[in-house]
Amino acid sequence: MSALELAQSLIKIKSVSPNDEGCFDLIEAQLIPLGFAIERVPELNCETLLAKFGDSGKVFCFLGHTDIVPSGPEEEWASPPFEANIVDGELIGRGAADMKGSVAVFIEALKKFLKEHPKPNFQIWIMLTSNEEGEPEDGKIDTLINSLTAKKEFIDYCLVGEASSSQNVGDVLRVGRRGSLSGNLKLIGKQGHVAYPQKVLSPILEAGPIINELKNTEWDKGNKFFDPTSFQISNIESGTGATNVVPGNLTMLFNFRFSPESTAESLQERFVNILKKSKCEFEIDWTLSANPYLTEKTDFLSMIQTALKKINGEEAVVNNGGGTSDGRWVSPSGSEVIELGPINKTIHQIDEKISLEDLEKLQEIYQQILIEINNLIR
Repeated sequence: MSALELAQSLIKIKSVSPNDEGCFDLIEAQLIPLGFAIERVPELNCETLLAKFGDSGKVFCFLGHTDIVPSGPEEEWASPPFEANIVDGELIGRGAADMKGSVAVFIEALKKFLKEHPKPNFQIWIMLTSNEEGEPEDGKIDTLINSLTAKKEFIDYCLVGEASSSQNVGDVLRVGRRGSLSGNLKLIGKQGHVAYPQKVLSPILEAGPIINELKNTEWDKGNKFFDPTSFQISNIESGTGATNVVPGNLTMLFNFRFSPESTAESLQERFVNILKKSKCEFEIDWTLSANPYLTEKTDFLSMIQTALKKINGEEAVVNNGGGTSDGRWVSPSGSEVIELGPINKTIHQIDEKISLEDLEKLQEIYQQILIEINNLIR
């Protein structure tokens, strides 16, 4: 099965988080003939696949996922999202760029690499989850990684196949990500009639100055690798639906994307201190989704840049933009983590797509990275 055929087969599977729905079966069928040992690890409502080749030397791991976000209204797609049709040289479908295309071309790169190097100088792992896009309560890949760490099995080099590229495949490498801290705030006022302001405490009016101060606070200045910490509100709900009733409560969902210059604890403390200026009581439920991580200039980064220069003719721009990725689970154990994948222009959108030319180029890049690793640690 070619990379294109595998990508199409995977896209035709409606594997909305946290469900794999058979993607792992297709992938196993490609890897077992190559000599990979396969382990499937169930975790709450999702599953993780770990494939291993070799038993000595440094460990290189391709990290990815088979789950997708919902397609949205299927009638709005130019081509049905789960038919994997090719239109004007582009493969259209949910997951084409994020990230079934990456998984398919990496496996094709592996096949070609192992044909030329049947006994590489390093171990090759593939680690996939069916719940990268979904909610933590359904399970995450960190359970497997923690189990490996407890057994003193560590990943040296981790390549994440997320859609990192901007205009051309391989023009951007992500070497880190900011942390993500979310909160669910409940402001508790006193409900009553709007005509008697002395008898009520409006959480809506109290929220105004709080939001203004949160908006204007400089949480930190960032550093040479990271942008400053940012704060955003994603949801506010309050009111009874009546025009003559002051509501008693207000809920607000918010998020910090934070640099290493702040910690989750310091942001929580400063947030609470601002809330204390209000007359309202309050309750907060915090969720720390990820701490910041960074892979600075390393052998792995040099190997990838060398591969990109050979395939693209130039090195990539290095940054740490975007949201979170599963690289956050691997980095704390000391792994060098770098993200390299398709152009991210259409991910999570109607008519998500990847060009056939980009699929082929990405496969060449992945294959050259494997060659560079083999050359460096011989």
